[in-house]
Order: sequence, then C-alpha cells, then structure tokens
Amino acid sequence: MSNDLSKNSQERVSHEWERLEHAERALWRNSLLLLVALAVGLALASWQAIEATAPRPKTLSIGLVVLVVLFGVYVWKKKSELDDLRALLRDLHQAALSPPTEAQFEKLLQIVSRSQHGYRELIDNLDHAVFTLAPDGVVRVANRYMAQLLGVPIPDLIGHPFEEFVSEPERAAAERALPRIAVLGSWTGRILVRVKKTGERRYFDCRFQSVQADGQLTGISGWARDITAQHESEIRFQDLFESLREGIFFTTPEGEILDANPAMVRMLGFETKEELKAHNFREFYLDSAQRDAIVNEMRETGSAQDRKIDLRRKDGTHIQCLASGFAICDTFGRLVRLQGTLVDVTERFEIKKRLHQEQEFVRRLIASFPDLIGVFDRERQFTYISPRVQEVLGSPPEEFIGEEFGARAHPDDRPRLAAMFDHLMTGEAPYAQVEYRVRHADGDWRTLRASAGPLFDAEGKISGVVASARDVTESKQFERQLAQKEKFTSMGQMMAGAAHELNNPLTAILGVSDLLRERATDDATRRHVGIVLQQARRAAGIVQNLLAFSRPTVLGRSKVELDELVRRALQNQEASLRQKNITVHLDSPENLPPIEGDAKLLTQVFMNIITNAEQAISSARDHGNLRISLSLAAGNLVASFSDDGPGVAPAITDKIFDPFFTTKRPGGGTGLGLTICLAVAKEHGGRIEVQSSPATGATFRVVLPVASFDSPEAPRPAAASSASSVPSAVLSGHSALIVDDEDSIREIVQEGLSARGMKVEGAASAEEALSHLAAHSYDVVLCDFNLPGLNGEQLFEQLHARAGSSAPRFVFMTGDMLDSTIIAAFGEKGAQVLQKPFHVAALATLLSELLQPQPAKVG
Repeated sequence: MSNDLSKNSQERVSHEWERLEHAERALWRNSLLLLVALAVGLALASWQAIEATAPRPKTLSIGLVVLVVLFGVYVWKKKSELDDLRALLRDLHQAALSPPTEAQFEKLLQIVSRSQHGYRELIDNLDHAVFTLAPDGVVRVANRYMAQLLGVPIPDLIGHPFEEFVSEPERAAAERALPRIAVLGSWTGRILVRVKKTGERRYFDCRFQSVQADGQLTGISGWARDITAQHESEIRFQDLFESLREGIFFTTPEGEILDANPAMVRMLGFETKEELKAHNFREFYLDSAQRDAIVNEMRETGSAQDRKIDLRRKDGTHIQCLASGFAICDTFGRLVRLQGTLVDVTERFEIKKRLHQEQEFVRRLIASFPDLIGVFDRERQFTYISPRVQEVLGSPPEEFIGEEFGARAHPDDRPRLAAMFDHLMTGEAPYAQVEYRVRHADGDWRTLRASAGPLFDAEGKISGVVASARDVTESKQFERQLAQKEKFTSMGQMMAGAAHELNNPLTAILGVSDLLRERATDDATRRHVGIVLQQARRAAGIVQNLLAFSRPTVLGRSKVELDELVRRALQNQEASLRQKNITVHLDSPENLPPIEGDAKLLTQVFMNIITNAEQAISSARDHGNLRISLSLAAGNLVASFSDDGPGVAPAITDKIFDPFFTTKRPGGGTGLGLTICLAVAKEHGGRIEVQSSPATGATFRVVLPVASFDSPEAPRPAAASSASSVPSAVLSGHSALIVDDEDSIREIVQEGLSARGMKVEGAASAEEALSHLAAHSYDVVLCDFNLPGLNGEQLFEQLHARAGSSAPRFVFMTGDMLDSTIIAAFGEKGAQVLQKPFHVAALATLLSELLQPQPAKVG
C-alpha cells in the first residue's frame, strides 16, 4: 500500500513537472509572440506618424526600444518566478515519498498568484484591445480596454460569442477569414467594427495570430488599436488631396512617382494618374540641375520652400512652378521618399512680367521726361519725386520725401504756391500753373514752371496733388538774351552803316595827314598834322569797335591754350597793374584742354576785363587784388576774374553789356568794351557771366567750350603798317588802277603812290575800270569792295575768269569787316583785303610785298 502510494505520488509529481514545463514553454512562447505582435503592430500603426515627424524618427525608435526593454524586464521577472516554482517542484519530486509541508504549498501558491496577477495587470493597462478567441468565436481572454470598447464587463464578455457584441464584421465574413489565418499563421489589417450596444462605427488596426496544437487550430489571439479618428482624418485628407488645385506628389529619391493628386496629373497634361506614374519625374525638368539642387537642399535641411522650377508638360509646352517639399528618411537617416507640392505660376509670372514691363515703362518714361514729377499728400508733403530732381536741383530724390511743398522756394514765391495748392485741394481749380524760384544745391536760384492738378483716390475724393515742373532758367535767360540780341542787331545794322560811311572820310583824312606830315617843312606844322593823325586814328578805332560790335568776326580759328592767352593779356597790362599797386593771383591747373578760337580777339577780351578790374580798384583805393582762376566745368573752360573793388551796383548789372553804356566820365570810354567782349565770346560759342557784391567786389566769368577738332589757321587780312616810308625802288616803274566811287580816296591814293614812283590811274566804277583794263595792262588793281552797280567782287571774278593767272594783282579796300571764310576764299584766288581806314604808307608797304621780285628757284 505504501509502495503504491509512493508510486502514485511519484507519478503525480512527474505529471505536474511535465505540466509545469509545458506551461513554461507556453508562457515563453505566448510572451514572445505578444512581444513581437506588440512591436510590429505598434510600428505599423505608427508608421504614418513616424513619417509625418521625419525630423524625429530616432526619438520614436528609442521609445519603441524602451517599451520592448520594459516588457523584457517583465518577462525576466516572470521567468525568475517560474525558476523558483521549478526549484520548489524539484524539491517536491525529490521528497516524493514524504508529503509536502504546509510552508512549501503556501510558497507555491504565492508564486503562482503573483505571476498571474502581474501578467493580468500588464494586459489590462495596455491601450490596445487584447483578446483570445476560440475557433467558434467564443471569447476566451480579453483585457479591460476591450471590455470598455464593447461596453460590457469582462465577466459578461468571457465565454460569450464575439458576435453578441458587434454587428460588423458578420460571422460569415469571420469564418471565411479563418482558413487564411490558419495557413498564413497571422494577418494584419484594418477592420470596420460596429458595436451593437452603442451603434458606433469604429475602425481598428488589428493583428491576428493563430494558436495551434498538434497542427490543429485551437484559437486566435490578437490585438486591435482604435484608429477611428485617424481614419476620419485620412478620409478628410484624401478628399483634400483629391480636391486641391495645387499639385501634390510623392516620389522616390530617384524620381519614381509613387502618388499624385488629380491637380498634379492635369498640371503635367496627363489624363490619368496611372499614365503619369509610368514616367519618371526627372523627365519633366527642363534643367536637371534645378531638381538636383532642390533634392540636395531637402536632403541637407529636410525641406525646401517656394523654389522656382521650369517643367515640360506632356504636350511639350513649358510651365513655371513653385515647388515646396519635404524629405522622408528612415531610422538610419537614409532618404527614402520625397513629397511636396507644385503651384503653377506661369500665368502669375506672365502677369508679373507684364506688370514689371509696365512699371519699367512708366519708370523709364518718368526718368526720361524732361520735367520732374512730384506727388504731394493733403499735408503738402512730398510722397514721390522723380529722379530728374537730381539733375534740376542737385539733390537726390530721397531728400525731398516728407518735405513740405515750397520749403526750398524763394520767400516771395511761397504765398503763390500755397494759394495754388489750396485751390487744387478744395476743388476750386482743376488745373493750375505757376512760375517760382527754388534754390539749387549749389546755392543758385533756378526758375521752375510748374503745372499741377488734383490727385483722386479710389472713392473719387481729392487725396493730394500731382505736379510736373520744368527748369526754365536757361530759357528765360535765352529770352532776355534774344531780346538783347534783337536790340543789338538793330543797333548793329545802324552802326555798320555809319561805320562804313565814316571809313571813307577817315581814310581820306589819314591819307592827307600822311602827305602833309611828309611834306611839312617846320615843326609846328608837323605837330599840328600829328594831332590830326592822332585824333583820326582814335576815330578809326571807334569805327573799328562799331564794326566789331555790329559783326564780330573771328578772323582765324585754331587750337589755343587759355592759360597762354590770359598770361599774354596780363603781360600787356603788367606795367599799368604794377603802377596802381594791384597784386594778381593766378590759379591755373595743369593739363587743361585747349579751346578753339581767335587768339588775338580772345586776348583782347581778357585785356578789356583786366582793364575794367584795374579801373574799378583804382577808383576806390590805392591798392588791391585781382584773382584769376582757370577751371574745367561741364565740358567748358572757365576763366574767372575777381577783383576787390566796389563791385557793380545791382541796378546796373543788367545794363553793363549794353552798347555805349559806361560809368566813366565823358571821354573816358565809348561804352563798347564789354559789349564787344560779349559779342566775341558768343562768336566762340561761349558766354560772359557777372556776379557782384559791394562787400566782395565783382567777378566776371568767361565760359568757352573745349576744342572738339583740329582747326587750321585761317588767312588773316593784310595788317596796316605805320611805317612812314617804303623803298621807292620796289614800287617805282609799276602801274596801278584805283577803283573807288569816293573822289577823295582816289585822289589821295593816286597822289601817295605817284609820289613813290608808281604810275596810277583812277576809275569811279567797275564798268569804267573794265574799259581801262581792256586798253591797258596794270601790275595791281586797288578796288573798293562796295561799288555801285557792278561791285568789287564781281569785277574781280570777271577779271580772274578773263585773264586767269596773268591777271594783275588784286587788293580789296573795304570799310566792312568781312567774314574769315570770305577772306580765305579771296586769298586762295590771289586777292588781298585791306581794311579801311588805312594809311597810304600801309598801302605802300602792302604793295611792295606783293610786287617784291621772288627769288629764282634753283635746280
């Protein structure tokens, strides 16, 4: 009996030992399956979240690892409990013949109870539904979360068919899925579940694992995660994805198209998404470098925003797009996917291009407009002014923004500007025009003529004023000069006629005086004749000034140095300046370009200005200073003459260039000096400006253009000589014909030249001269330029055409100041010009040069 009991005890212990080992293996297997199912399910369910948070995939991975480690610790703890239980059973097995003690059974019960409690607590605390179903659908195991989802207590759930709690999926659908799960061993997917108790439709991500024994399906274990909110979000996202006008794409790093919304399909000109996915996205880039740059940017920074790209559509047309996207990387940081959006901005860029062209057109139009444009708000402040203001007033546009209208205007003009602005703002006047003075950045006053009108806002209310202004300073000055020129022209014509009429009697007076001086036998007569000659020369000088004023002629133009001309003028006035204790300061920079002009006339201009400065200083004090500076400004050479005399009174500043205006005592000057200077300057394309102040004296600025081309020396008229005697041997035996309608001039010239051994005949007209020339031959013809009937030029042309190179030498005698081109043309044809009035001695000198035998050529 005892042996049978021992044997039965051993068999029972062995059976329990085997059952314990089987339970341990099942526990490890189920734990491992549950661990793998949890890890895989969590990864699958959270994969989209991981992708959406691509910048932090490592953080999610670490969290998953921590969860697995915690579960491993829990399994290790259970294994330790099983080890203790195994050790206890081993002791029981060894003491099989003796009954277990009460303490051993108590310890065994504590281990088993603690293990079951910890395992159950773990399952109940999961936020997933965990369950085990029998093949017929009866619930064997369920955690607290599953009971809460179905709305029933756990005791009412265990042992009941699952179909009692859900209406979807139906039992038939579940039975059709069982063979597949049995074959595959597991199934993962999304299931729609309708809870009978609440009627709610909920979506779950599920994983089912088959439980088999001896090749037979004994049950199904699994878990389910409620993703209803996520599913609804996905539906809304899908609707949004399908309805967006922006193109959305998903591609691999190599360009393979994974997905695209309908807008993307239409944007690239395809009919269906499948047709589009058959292409690589690289094919659509006009410039592959654009795509490489964007991909590299997303690879390095994780995203790219609003990058302009050019794409080619299916039909070959081009579109411009703005691309934005993100890079999706795996847990190892490798780029696995690109996703982003495309916005077709072709039309926008075309509109922007046209708008830019229109804006550029307006900007260029305003910039090239000769007037400056200004816009003012209701407070009279500038809100815009065109760049032309820099040229007109010398200040950049930004200096005017916010400045009040009229702030730089002359104080006397501001009331008129304010009144004009008020009339426009109140609507009393739709248009206004005003002239006003405004100060330039260099301190000068400029005259502007402004036209203005009201500016209306979108509601039709007056919001400001828009105005255009033109600098009319030079045109106003030109108007004054034109009026002055017209006055000068009329006076010049009168003076030219008077000078011409005076030249003939002056020539006779000078000729008779020369003859009387040569024939005088006593000193008193010679002195009286000398006085006559002196006054006649003075009268001749006045006549020459009158002719210069009426028609200033540049006798010969060439490139000349301004510095040289000024120094020459100073040298001529040096003795007079030193005598009056006037110190000259000359500032002449090096490498100044030359000017083109007549050196003699320009030197005379500078001498006249220096003389005026000298007389102004000496009239106020016994010493003074004259400062002369040469400079280059805006393509012109400027010679400034500044004295420290009393200056020019403001009342007469505008009159000093008028003919015959002078502040000197009677007989002290003709009043033609500055008038002739101005005429010469204008003949050279320049001008003369004057600035004066009682405190600082007067400054005369002669402005002349820089030479632009080479100019050969022009022939000059024959210069009068004061020589009193000419070798008679040169003139003796030669013949001359004098043609002049003035009897006195013919008589004086005939007598003077006859006294020097020449045979001289006279004619009162060109027609008479032609008769003489037909009957006799002459060595030289002296002819007045202005003859009645056939004039001197016509006589010369006929004679030259008739006789050619054998024609006699020809000398024009004229009281006019001929143009240099006319004189040059006569010189090329062999004719000389002698200006009236002249001395008989000067005429004899000229003839001796013309009749002087030329040395014979050797060889």
